[in-house]
Amino acid sequence: MARRFDHLGDVEAFVTVVEQGSFTSGAITLSTTASVLSRAITRLEVRLGTQLLRRTTRHLNLTEAGHDYLEQARAAFSLIDDAERAMRGREGTLTGRVRLSVSTTYGHFRLPEKLARFAVAHPHVKVEVNIANRNVDLVAEGYDIAIRAGELPDSGLIGRKLEDATLQLVASPSYLKRRGVPQDIDDLVRHACLPFIMPSTGKPAPWLFSVEGKNLDWVPEGDIQVFDDVLGVVSLAEAGAGICQAYDFVVRDRLERGRLVTVMPKVAGRSRAFSLLYPPHRNLPIAIRALIDFLVE
Repeated sequence: MARRFDHLGDVEAFVTVVEQGSFTSGAITLSTTASVLSRAITRLEVRLGTQLLRRTTRHLNLTEAGHDYLEQARAAFSLIDDAERAMRGREGTLTGRVRLSVSTTYGHFRLPEKLARFAVAHPHVKVEVNIANRNVDLVAEGYDIAIRAGELPDSGLIGRKLEDATLQLVASPSYLKRRGVPQDIDDLVRHACLPFIMPSTGKPAPWLFSVEGKNLDWVPEGDIQVFDDVLGVVSLAEAGAGICQAYDFVVRDRLERGRLVTVMPKVAGRSRAFSLLYPPHRNLPIAIRALIDFLVE
């Protein structure tokens, strides 16, 4: 009788190569060679009768079938992990690995305190955090959870709101002394605004105002534009380069120390939501479920 699952090593090779981003990195992780992993994935594709990866000299891209198979394979390995933990009798000790993608603002100012408390509660869970201002493909890049600002994408992912973060318009005392204090939105066109260019669109992120109870999205223009890291606009504003809009939790300490001053508070009051996104796995691994519940709390 033929063994039903003698190809699991090939499945592990496929998952590892995708998560590590290359055959070379996958080979280092599994203590083997890139050629061995390449042959393993080829065998798996022959077994399944479909192509899982498109290989080029520099990139690996999942096919549609590869996306689907990767998600199912991860779910299956997670079930095996859960079963092994149960058999070891380690009740009360949570183990596992979670890969988390988060933007710079939340990653630097909100997430650290939450993760520190999670680490105390679950010291055997390994959390890998990627802090960057780009929208990752959770499935293709091997992330379990992402934290993102703004409207939730219509992507089939599950979204759970973490908070509504209040926005403020701020500038340094030295800038306001030099250029004057704007009184309304029309005054802003005569000031040095510090726009952040959104990676997804290549356009300035609009500033969100509330004017006489009505929401207004206003697009800033300025000679200095910040790309990639939105925290750059706050550093520039603190240095006296102009006016920026930022989350209250980012600038609060600078406001308390007098490094920044709130500008035009009457048009403030708008907020932007931060949400937790994750794929809709039927059998979500225990460690991932625990971190999701912890962050949402």
